[in-house]
Amino acid sequence: HGQRNRNSQESKRIPDEMKIPFTKMHGCGNDYIYVNAMQHTIAEPSTAAIKWSNRYKGIGADGLVLIDRSPVPEADFSMRIFNADGSEAMMCGNASRCIGKYLYEKDIAHKTEIRLLTLSGIKTLLLHIIDCKVDKVTVDMGRPIMEDESQFVGDGGMNKGIFVSMGNPHAVVFVDDVDALNLEKIGPPFENHLLFPNRINTEFIQIVDRSHVKMRVWERGSGETMACGTGACASTVACVLNDLTDRHLYLDLLGGRLDITWDEESGHVFMTGPAVTSFEGEW
Repeated sequence: HGQRNRNSQESKRIPDEMKIPFTKMHGCGNDYIYVNAMQHTIAEPSTAAIKWSNRYKGIGADGLVLIDRSPVPEADFSMRIFNADGSEAMMCGNASRCIGKYLYEKDIAHKTEIRLLTLSGIKTLLLHIIDCKVDKVTVDMGRPIMEDESQFVGDGGMNKGIFVSMGNPHAVVFVDDVDALNLEKIGPPFENHLLFPNRINTEFIQIVDRSHVKMRVWERGSGETMACGTGACASTVACVLNDLTDRHLYLDLLGGRLDITWDEESGHVFMTGPAVTSFEGEW
């Protein structure tokens, strides 16, 4: 009891400038820790991402997201995203949706269309408001970059992968039963294959019908996650290129459903999905 009192007194003496407020948010279960970098500086975000993301000794998340002012006039805000292993990612669709909700509901942004600067370019967020709260967000993910189909050695033999970049690299693999996969076993050989010196995100896709697929994802730097927005976009493109689905597609992921459209006229991929605040705290 005495030790608990001493710990409590010590915590009360922590100076406010050493406390960093954070918001835990998720898009279809793909969860990140969000910090307003306009007000609080994290000197070593890679180290913080590793420590904070730990689900047993930290806050627990797929990574850390820093929201900041944009250094260029073409965008309103910027984002940096660090995976749970400390590596910096180029882009995250689920995180970008949550950033839109964060900015609007904290009264930082006062409009429903936000231009967000990422390491893979500027993405436009369209906020869907219900009762003054952000319910869903549509993200213009831009045009995909397609590469030829290729074969590479996965777990247990040859696997045909379709490579699509949505600002970050993806390999889309079609399977008969996505629920039967042991991703802890087969995910790392894909991520760390010699073909991908910078590692790769891998989506495993099961076709249900022309407008519906099931998906699981192994993300570089994070392992299996509940969802991946850029991966869902890359998977939609791969499905359409192989004439397996229509251009408007619903993808069921472990954490929920995403609505993806590959617009034929503009060539852009549009992703719509939820953004949810889990809790807030201080580190």
